[in-house]
Amino acid sequence: MTHEQQTGFRYFVSYSGVKLPLKQVNEITEDSLNNRNTYYRSRFDGRDRMLLCRKVVYGEVESEHQYQYYECGALKRAQITEDDEVREIQFNESGEMA
Repeated sequence: MTHEQQTGFRYFVSYSGVKLPLKQVNEITEDSLNNRNTYYRSRFDGRDRMLLCRKVVYGEVESEHQYQYYECGALKRAQITEDDEVREIQFNESGEMA
């Protein structure tokens, strides 16, 4: 069993686009984190949908996204925490903000 399977986390260098959920790019191994000041630590469900994304800067969580989905796979809810401010965005089953 890999460490990723044990923790459930995957690690990325960045993301692309502006739509939610974030589209993460350049996956890296946990072993390479020692060489990085900033990275994204994310957890996915069995359908490879992102449930949690944390931006880690110098070992501290700078921001966090939590996602929930409809059965059809469309994004249902995003909770975004930045600078101790929490925003919640609801979506309809067509993926449009409600």
